[in-house]
Amino acid sequence: MKHRGRHRRRKQGRAVRAFLAGTALALTAAATMISASQATVGDNPGALTPLTRAADTGALRLQEQLVPQATLDELSAGMGRPVGVGAVLETADRSLRPASGCTAGERTALPVAPAATRAYCWDTADTRAWQPGAVTTSGDADDDGWWNDHRVILSGWSRQGADRDLARVAFVDANDLAHLRYASALLVVPVDGGRDYRALTSRLTGMVWYQDKLLVTAGDGLYVYDMNRVQRTTVLRTDVGRVAGGWSAHGYRFVLPAVGSYRMTGGSEAPRLGGISLDRSTAPDSLVASESTPSDSDRPARLWRYDFSKDPARPGLLATDATGSASAVEAYETEASGIAGVLSHRADGSDRADWYVGRSPGSTDRHGSLWRQDGDGAEATRCGDENAPRCWGTRVGPLSYWEATGEVWSQSGRMLFALPLESIDRALG
Repeated sequence: MKHRGRHRRRKQGRAVRAFLAGTALALTAAATMISASQATVGDNPGALTPLTRAADTGALRLQEQLVPQATLDELSAGMGRPVGVGAVLETADRSLRPASGCTAGERTALPVAPAATRAYCWDTADTRAWQPGAVTTSGDADDDGWWNDHRVILSGWSRQGADRDLARVAFVDANDLAHLRYASALLVVPVDGGRDYRALTSRLTGMVWYQDKLLVTAGDGLYVYDMNRVQRTTVLRTDVGRVAGGWSAHGYRFVLPAVGSYRMTGGSEAPRLGGISLDRSTAPDSLVASESTPSDSDRPARLWRYDFSKDPARPGLLATDATGSASAVEAYETEASGIAGVLSHRADGSDRADWYVGRSPGSTDRHGSLWRQDGDGAEATRCGDENAPRCWGTRVGPLSYWEATGEVWSQSGRMLFALPLESIDRALG
């Protein structure tokens, strides 16, 4: 049983029926906000080029380092017994507004084509000075889409400030898609043998919740969090860490302490991580990643994947060798630049996966673009009189596929949205 008995499985059919209930949103207003003159047609990234040389794939190697159990035990001894996802959701006191309650300016961040079928906007006061950068769901955590009695969306945010850099995760209760509520936990890293913790200062560009682990991008690698080790804070102050009278996390009631990390070992040849996502269409399930490059860069970027471990004693961790090294099992080079979201999926009966990449707007563009690439070429969703490819969000974000419902979740600016993968494929032709 997955999650060492802590996660009660639900039937996939129930998740599909409940999640897809309701009428799709008519979110086409954004199409009137973009003109064909703002879109370009000459940025086709072409076919993927396989990377097979040892020197190329070696640059993608990750080294695993797990936090000692004694450190985690020390932290729990000081803060109290860890709690789980349900404890955070019980305190969800903030709401996302449905698209009908969002401003016209907020809705212009949505894709033009294909249109979102679900869309929500975040509380402005709660997100001011914070940058969105990652989305994952309980559809990643388990293939039935449930985490105990909850369907959950996780949204990662970063804040780079003069006083302190911070990263947090919003836990969204998605049991009722008409009324999304959430509460947030600060991401932290244990220090001093678990007698204290510091804030995670990396900007979040990707996040995957797989089994009981949450993998979060950290520029030159990944941090790992255990979803069963959420800790309650005791002091609501702006400090982060142990303070007089207890534990503080910049005013948040919960923290997620890191339980491990993966660091790139390829030196100057190693890529800077951009987006990540889960691919359940491989055996074993795999983590896919994209390289972060500027949106107007003329340098090729890399796309690659790692296998997840099949060892029941290592739930949610990557497959590693005897030295703790995780190697890329597949890698490609693409001419696409400014990749902010990546998704890989093999359709039933297909012998190879399609790679979907969301590209940020160029310096002269309003909207980004969404491309599907393979070894033969690339296709984009298109719109406008010139059938141009700049039709995706204005603030291109992550791509997360919820297998049980067939939907892709993403975020553009303060808009959280979803649409069926098949509607993307239809728009791609």
